[in-house]
Amino acid sequence: MCKSDAPEKTDAAPALEALPANRYIRATIVCSIAIGLAFLFLWLTADSSTPSESLFNANPVNSLYITVAVAFLINWIAFIPAAIKQTEKFFDLTGSITYFSCTLISLLIGARTSDSRFSFSTRAIIQSVFTLIWAARLGTFLYKRISKDSKDKRFDQIKINPPRFFSVWTIQGTWVTLTAISVFVVNSYGATDTKPIGPVDIIGYTIWLAGFGIEVVSDNQKSAFAANPANKGKWIEEGLWYYSRHPNYFGEITLWLGQFVAACSTFTGSQWACVVSPLFVLFLLMKVSGVPLLETRADAKWGTDPAYLLYKKNTHVLLILPKGKNTLENIESPLVESKV
Repeated sequence: MCKSDAPEKTDAAPALEALPANRYIRATIVCSIAIGLAFLFLWLTADSSTPSESLFNANPVNSLYITVAVAFLINWIAFIPAAIKQTEKFFDLTGSITYFSCTLISLLIGARTSDSRFSFSTRAIIQSVFTLIWAARLGTFLYKRISKDSKDKRFDQIKINPPRFFSVWTIQGTWVTLTAISVFVVNSYGATDTKPIGPVDIIGYTIWLAGFGIEVVSDNQKSAFAANPANKGKWIEEGLWYYSRHPNYFGEITLWLGQFVAACSTFTGSQWACVVSPLFVLFLLMKVSGVPLLETRADAKWGTDPAYLLYKKNTHVLLILPKGKNTLENIESPLVESKV
C-alpha cells in the first residue's frame, strides 16, 4: 500500500510500520539471527579443536573466528558511507572484497605452524585460488553492470531505511561465511593437512570448473543480448538461456557444490556441517534473492504474452535440460503457471 492510499491513522491504532522503534527492533532481530547462524556453523565446523589464548596463535579455531569476524567487519565499515549516500553501488563489490579478504586471511593464518613458520597445503591453495578467481570475476562483472544501470531496483526501498539497510549488509557477512565455509575450514586446517589430493578432490574440482564455466558463459551471453538494441524489451532465449531460465544461478550453485565435494575428503565429525554451503546458496537463489525476484519481474512484464508463457512451460527454471514439447495450444490462459 502506497502512502497516499493509507487510511488515516488514529491514536488508538497507530500503524506499526510507521513506528521508528519497530524498524530498529526488527533490524536487531534479523542481525542477531544472521550473526548467530554464522557463528553456529563456525562452532560446528571447528569440530573438537579449541581456541588458544591468543587469537593470532597457530590454531584452526582462531583462524575461523578471525575470518568470520572480518566478514562482518568489512560489511559494517562499507555500510557507513553507503548509508550516508543512500547508495547500493558498492554492495556487490564489497561482497567480492569480503570473499577475497576472508579467503586470504584463513589461508595465511591456517598455514601458520606452532613454530611461526608457514605450511600451505596443496588442497587449501587450489580451493583458495578457485574462490579468488570466482570473486574477482563476479565482483568485476556486477560492479560494471550496476555502474552502467546506475542502480539496483532491489534496494529502492531498502537504502532509505537505515536499520533495514544495515541488516542487508550484515546478512551479506553471513552469506559469505556460510557460502565459503568449506574453503575456510580447509584453509584453517591447512598447516596440519597432509592428505594427498585424491579422486574425490578431482571430482570436486571438475564440478567447480563446470559450474564456473556455466556461470561465466551465461553471464556473458546475457550481457551481449542486453547490449543489442534490437533485443530491447525482449527476454533472452538463446545460448544456455535456451535450455534454462537461470543458467547463471545453476552455475553458481554447482561451483559451490564442487568446493564442498573437494573439501569433504578432509572432514571429520561435525565438519560435515559444511554441507550448508551448497544448500544455503540453493535456498537463497531459489527462494529468497535470486529466482523469485526475477521471475516476478518477468511475469509482470511478459506474463500475458503466450510466447513467454510457452517459453516458461518448456524451459526449466534452473537446470540446463532439453526443451519441453508443449505448443501454444497447451497454453490455456495467461495465468498458466510453469510446471517445469
